[in-house]
Amino acid sequence: MKTRTDEWRVGLARRVITPQTPVWLAGYGTRRAPEGKLHDLWLKVLVLEDAAGKRVVLATTDHMGMSKTIYERLYAKLAGAFGLARADFMLTFSHNHCGPILEDDLVDYYPLDEEQRQLVAEYSVWFEDQTVAAVGEALADLQPARLERGEGRCTFAVNRRENPEAEVPRLLAEGIPFKGVVDHYVPVLAIRGEGEELRGLLFGYACHPTTLSFTQWCGDYPGFAQLDLEAQYPGTAAMFFNTCGADQNPLPRRQVALCEKYGRMLAESVAEVLARPMEAVSGGLRTAFAFVDLAYTDLVTPENLQPVADGPSALHARWAKRMLGLISTGVQLPTSYPYPVQAWGLGGELLLIGLGGEAVVDYSLRFRAEYGTRAWVCGYTNDMAAYMPSRRVWEEGGYEGGPHLDEYGRPAWRWAGDVEDRIAATVHQVVAQIGG
Repeated sequence: MKTRTDEWRVGLARRVITPQTPVWLAGYGTRRAPEGKLHDLWLKVLVLEDAAGKRVVLATTDHMGMSKTIYERLYAKLAGAFGLARADFMLTFSHNHCGPILEDDLVDYYPLDEEQRQLVAEYSVWFEDQTVAAVGEALADLQPARLERGEGRCTFAVNRRENPEAEVPRLLAEGIPFKGVVDHYVPVLAIRGEGEELRGLLFGYACHPTTLSFTQWCGDYPGFAQLDLEAQYPGTAAMFFNTCGADQNPLPRRQVALCEKYGRMLAESVAEVLARPMEAVSGGLRTAFAFVDLAYTDLVTPENLQPVADGPSALHARWAKRMLGLISTGVQLPTSYPYPVQAWGLGGELLLIGLGGEAVVDYSLRFRAEYGTRAWVCGYTNDMAAYMPSRRVWEEGGYEGGPHLDEYGRPAWRWAGDVEDRIAATVHQVVAQIGG
């Protein structure tokens, strides 16, 4: 059964956000000055309005991370310009490692000089202003629409905790199955106009966009997937969100041809969903938002910071010296972090859960088991925060579950062991607020 186009109105807008200044590329913790581009980076905005006039705004970007500084500053601008409630705005970033550094994201991660800090700050404010303008344009673009949902499958993501990258070519050549938990579903939301034309596509996948590590601007595999879909469906805005891919890598990698291949595979998965009958999404919007305090363990002290400040790792020394400076000036360091959790209900057919930071696939698998396939779990939402381990990953340790909060600038080495319990309880809270 198709929904009527009087149940939804949809507005779409976009902006090129490729830097015009030599801001360094984000990721990998090194100096990566730009040397050109494969394709532009994009901000894309989707506005949904139901028949009662309730609106939500979803922004997707080709950035690696989003600091709490930028999220809060941007939300304040949007609230002032459009009266937007916090629960009605969702900011997602693909975690692309071939996009620019943003202000206060991984604040100690890069060896920035004053000139580069200024360039990063200027670009960040420019990006915020582009977002505000694009939201205004999308609101002005509201048109009757139908929404349809479906799911596909794509298999290039590999559990990087269980499959050493150096071993992947041999495993592929010998046909040996990869180990570990994966989440290969591809959620697809199709937006159709009154004449059945395809106006927009929102789709997701759980995998790090780290196919490439060079110094040219591009959107990695999500960028290629969006370009492929927009070429296949002219006039359509294709928008990507990273589901919960913190422990997943595209393997093998480090070649442009592989990046194009993975983008094509994902685009083909979306096209296969569009070629099948899809489920109509009925009218009605419900939204909820909450911050939950996630406790730290292994808190910093001058005694445990000084060896790091004097140690061989420049990255960790920058962090330790900044922490020591804060302590010396009497700053009371926090013992927890305000972590954002969000839920949107679209009709009775779609539940979109937004999680901050780099959530491992266990979170998506858990909430889809609890709420069914109507639940789509969007990681990398609103605030980069840090790696968000499940209890299983926390107990196993390793990069995603161990003592690496220092790399995110936090005043501790690790989350407390109840991190999954606290996040899950807050997800249950916001989902209950919108009617379960």
